[in-house]
Amino acid sequence: MFITSWPLCAKDFTVVIDPGHGGHDHGAPGRITNEKSVNLAVALKLGELLKKECKDIKVVYTRSNDTFVPLQGRADIANKANGDLFISIHTNSVDKSSKRRNTVAGAAVYTLGFKRSQENLEVAMRENAVMKLEADYTTRYEGFDPNSTESYIIFEMSQNKHMQQSINAAQAVQNELISTAGRRDMGVRQANFWVLFKTAMPAMLVELDFICNPTQEKFLNSKDGQCKLAQAICNGVKTYRKGFSTVDSGNNVHATHKPTDSSPETAPTTLPQRQPNDSDSNQPVLYKIQILTSSSPLANGAKEFKGLSPIGHYTDGAMYKYTYGEYNSIKAATPDLKKIKKLFPDAFIIKMQGNKRVR
Repeated sequence: MFITSWPLCAKDFTVVIDPGHGGHDHGAPGRITNEKSVNLAVALKLGELLKKECKDIKVVYTRSNDTFVPLQGRADIANKANGDLFISIHTNSVDKSSKRRNTVAGAAVYTLGFKRSQENLEVAMRENAVMKLEADYTTRYEGFDPNSTESYIIFEMSQNKHMQQSINAAQAVQNELISTAGRRDMGVRQANFWVLFKTAMPAMLVELDFICNPTQEKFLNSKDGQCKLAQAICNGVKTYRKGFSTVDSGNNVHATHKPTDSSPETAPTTLPQRQPNDSDSNQPVLYKIQILTSSSPLANGAKEFKGLSPIGHYTDGAMYKYTYGEYNSIKAATPDLKKIKKLFPDAFIIKMQGNKRVR
């Protein structure tokens, strides 16, 4: 039986906790433990904390013991439970050939989104590759190949109506992983995880830290470390829960980090933002730094922008895409991009004409 829950009041807010891997799928290996064990230990502690501290929250596990559950099965459990928030818990690693294998450290929280970097794509490929442990995975996953970049186009063609809620929840949890669990900040990121793609609710995938780093592995394997990580996620859920009733408005924003590189000597410099013009073809071609995407409009000065100003935006189908700055060339934008990436690791430069993106 994969589902464990506590019966609470009729207006329960259902949190689905998904300990990644399990059974014959050990996940990323460490020297003294493995990913599946860390994920389950933190998940169970998180569930107990939510039960104790949040009387209006109902907890559902995709697994509560060392059992293998298919990726699609995890999403099916969450959807059957009519979850309000899905949290998939994982532990990060890098390839054995990486020079930073013993030193890389930090926590990151992922939401579903278009692939923005090779690093994010590699993380998604590694986690999605679990489906290959299933004998009939090509049928179950509709021909999706987790190791083929071409397969990931299905994510880019989708529209996720829970994107902004997911980002809000992920940012709240990421803040706590830094302040409560003392993890290095690797940011809130977007990548294409099958388990997030198939859950019909706001969803995130948490990478607690790097099990390949011996120092971080000791923390991940310790009772104290697991309790701190669980408390951090619990605190983030409570922060998100408080604003749940207004989160759809786009004005509900949880605490985010302030810019750390904003002195007059190092702050990004930019031309004034131009206003949208119906005659885009008559406008000069300029370059901007795209920082985030939202399924709903964000208010001016919203905390999602982390203190950056001025902010512009353009629409792409049903999505709102937010930008910083205007530059005459890619070369001119590159110095600011390096600074912006400290706040938005997945930021990148786009080419615009008026209020339309030039591809």
